[in-house]
Amino acid sequence: MTPEVLRAAIDMAVAMNQRERPGLSLGIVFFGGEPLLRRDLIHQALAWCREIETSTGQLFHYKITTNGTLLDEEFLTSPETRDVFVAMSHDGLRESHDAHRVDAAGQGTFDRLEPVIDRLLARRPYAPVLLVTNPDTVQYFANSVRYLHRRGFTYLITTPNYGAEWDERSLAELRRQYQSLGGWYYEAMMREEKFYFSPFEVKIGSHVRPGSCKAERCELGRTQISVAPNGKLYPCVQFVGDGTDDEYAIGDVFSGIDAEARWRLYAANGEEKESCAECAIRDRCNHYCGCLNRQATGRIDRVSPVLCAHERIVIPIADRVAERLFKKRNALFIHKHYNELYPIVSLLEDTSRARADMR
Repeated sequence: MTPEVLRAAIDMAVAMNQRERPGLSLGIVFFGGEPLLRRDLIHQALAWCREIETSTGQLFHYKITTNGTLLDEEFLTSPETRDVFVAMSHDGLRESHDAHRVDAAGQGTFDRLEPVIDRLLARRPYAPVLLVTNPDTVQYFANSVRYLHRRGFTYLITTPNYGAEWDERSLAELRRQYQSLGGWYYEAMMREEKFYFSPFEVKIGSHVRPGSCKAERCELGRTQISVAPNGKLYPCVQFVGDGTDDEYAIGDVFSGIDAEARWRLYAANGEEKESCAECAIRDRCNHYCGCLNRQATGRIDRVSPVLCAHERIVIPIADRVAERLFKKRNALFIHKHYNELYPIVSLLEDTSRARADMR
């Protein structure tokens, strides 16, 4: 991306935010590829945003998703970047991570990230880790989650690679891995360990709050706009590619948003998929995510068979774990899933504990 495209994107985002969400903070997300390869542009973006903040009062918040290989102490502690929320992509055990997370020379990056994890969690204890499971690494899934949790990550976001070639054998192994993680989740909750494991938390939440999956549907272009390096606008990072896919383009940073294209895609994504209409778990399923559908099938209105298989695997396992914890009247489980103020209360508890430890 050129500095001209970057500045035009920020100016456009500020104008949109002040028009559509006046008074609310504007999020700037750096993504790639590996965004830290262009640290110069990140610094430029942050400098421009702070100028705008000073002159207009517009508030900003920032996020970056990185593979961690270029994440150093300076980025985590510098006054210019220390308020950037950092998420790390890491696939767990060496056998799993190094199968797909390699450097330009084709070498696995597991060993390089060991000190980076320590550095990140020392400075950002709530940093999430993003783990992708592939058919050729699925046998390591459960132990990879356990490993990352032992390393100190308390926010574990996991997803299968829906665009990969899954077969009956690899899906059966995925089921076994989730069953193993069901036992891990139960035991950790019984020990009152505070953490977030996305597949179970989301599905348990969809039972506790019926319709929450549909209510929290994919916002496809409604609340987040993604900018390609050439300045074209898309409704999600999954659509960006090289910036030449006009089917899903919704404008560019110089001429602005094509409102008709933006809302047409949003409305089309909200329509019930024909293949899902009679499904018993459709209201607890992630088939509403047009970004995920596009990644897996090339279309926002066509749901991946792998997604269907995944949801049918994970929902019953999450439900059984939740039922066991509820019957035990596990205080942390009930607090976590039935108290809407839990995230705030939990943060206050952790902050108080940290201050006590410092004293």
